[in-house]
Amino acid sequence: MVSIAPAWLWAFFVVSVIVALFIDFVVLKKQGAHAVGVKEALNWSLVWVALSFAFNGLFWWAIYQDHGMAVANTKSMEFLTGYLIEKSLAVDNIFVFLMIFTYFAVPPQFQKRVLMIGIIGAIVLRTIMILVGSWLIAHFHWILYLFGAFLVITGIKMWWASGQEPDLESNPALKLLKRFMPVSKSFDGEKFFTVENGKKIATPLLMVVALVGVTDVIFAVDSIPAIFAITTDPFIVLTSNIFAILGLRAMYFLLAAVAAKFHLLSYGLAVILVFIGTKMLLIDVYKIPVLVSLGVVVAVLAVTMVLSVKTAPRIPQRTADDAARS
Repeated sequence: MVSIAPAWLWAFFVVSVIVALFIDFVVLKKQGAHAVGVKEALNWSLVWVALSFAFNGLFWWAIYQDHGMAVANTKSMEFLTGYLIEKSLAVDNIFVFLMIFTYFAVPPQFQKRVLMIGIIGAIVLRTIMILVGSWLIAHFHWILYLFGAFLVITGIKMWWASGQEPDLESNPALKLLKRFMPVSKSFDGEKFFTVENGKKIATPLLMVVALVGVTDVIFAVDSIPAIFAITTDPFIVLTSNIFAILGLRAMYFLLAAVAAKFHLLSYGLAVILVFIGTKMLLIDVYKIPVLVSLGVVVAVLAVTMVLSVKTAPRIPQRTADDAARS
């Protein structure tokens, strides 16, 4: 696994993530359990995006010092494209989280902690998967073709499944969890376990955390191969992925408020997956420039979001007023 990034930048990245998570935990503990509003979610989203762009600027400078401007421009563009792909694919992940929280009727003030735990698990899991994937690609180039075919098939399946409501009740993971874990009927604050009739059993919140973890495993299998189509440099793959995840919690609360307006977004994500998969399948025939890939991703997202807003179903006035009062 060869990376263009210097050792000091690896160390800086690790320290930055640890510090960011520590600050996030301190803020979470200080604020306590509370419902996150759109304004707070927007502010935190802007903070995470700004940090990601600042890190990319530092990455560009480090590469520029060692390899010149041309290489620095290409590598920083790879980071930006990978970051945008991971961020856009995370939107589909967020909609599934929203479905899980709705199904279990998780109070808004408890959702923040669940997402924080999910982010920690996602960082650990994806780091392992990325490092293993980088090693496999370095030793077995043909795996790129498997990744490409997988993404094309996944994109086609996502297109056909778009617009359909997932049936969480028939979810195999949920059935398995219920079989092995007795669950109480009500929440006990932010506790994962409670005592009923003298027995220690799980609360619905533990079930939610488990399902969020399983969901992230499933989505990681889709998203990680997608970024390998942009670059095989483990540093760029890892950093763009992790920075996209760090802002996942704030982005969830931001999108949850406007989820209905982006009902066509899954179609756009399906197109992006098919494009990235095709790019990977053609890697030894024609290498699609990074700038072109970035342009396609941005254009597809922009078109899908505009069409979503224009065709979004109207919310009855009484419902909107009731929502505002609540």
